[in-house]
Amino acid sequence: MLLMPYLGILPLWGSTTIDVVMLLLVTVPVIILTVAMPMQKYIHDALRASNEVSTREHQLLAVLASLAMARDNETGHHIQRTQHYVVLLAEQMKAMGHHVGKLTAGYIEMLRKVAPLHDIGKVGIPDAVLNKEGKLTAEERTLINTHATIGESILSAAELRDGIEDFLSLAGKVAGGHHEKWDGTGYPRGIKGHRIPLEARIMALADVYDALVSKRPYKIHWTHDQAVKEIIRGRGTHFDPDVVDAFVAVADEFEKTAKQFAD
Repeated sequence: MLLMPYLGILPLWGSTTIDVVMLLLVTVPVIILTVAMPMQKYIHDALRASNEVSTREHQLLAVLASLAMARDNETGHHIQRTQHYVVLLAEQMKAMGHHVGKLTAGYIEMLRKVAPLHDIGKVGIPDAVLNKEGKLTAEERTLINTHATIGESILSAAELRDGIEDFLSLAGKVAGGHHEKWDGTGYPRGIKGHRIPLEARIMALADVYDALVSKRPYKIHWTHDQAVKEIIRGRGTHFDPDVVDAFVAVADEFEKTAKQFAD
């Protein structure tokens, strides 16, 4: 017993209690100095680094989104609508038991953030083709279809370190794959099925729905019911069947979003 030489004979419980108190008085300050304080600094530094990465991420996203919108012949509301659509689809797919491990809250939020970049490749398409109101020629259609690979290349070239590559990689998959089709008849690579990245398969349906129900100078808009029937018709050919099933389950929410952010 630590104090027995100084305090004489004490009851066992008393001397044990005093020893414990003395050990705590010595040990706790040592732990604070050697472990807790360095750990606190480590956590502070880690949080600061995380915040810096987050700030750079937001800044880069804002710049890229502005670039995409400046050259896109769609409207700003198209961006808002498609962001809502991809979230609705991803959350419903998860609720239905599809890709539960991948469709985390963090992934879905990242998908929402990168959705505006799906057509960023249009920065490489000449105005005369991009803004043409009439029917495109075969050569013009081939040219405009290159926006998928252009967008993927832009986002791949923009990849940075410090944790930012995750969202740029996701954005690149969305830009490069959202015109692929489930049966392999899409572009730019003609890949099919699960070889198409999940995020691109989700974006594909969101983009097509918005194109169908939106009025443009070169086309009339479809009704919501017409668009739903068309997308169901494309189940297993144009679209991933699981994505279509999720869409059917939240079709009413799609219609509400389309009306809320109408052009």
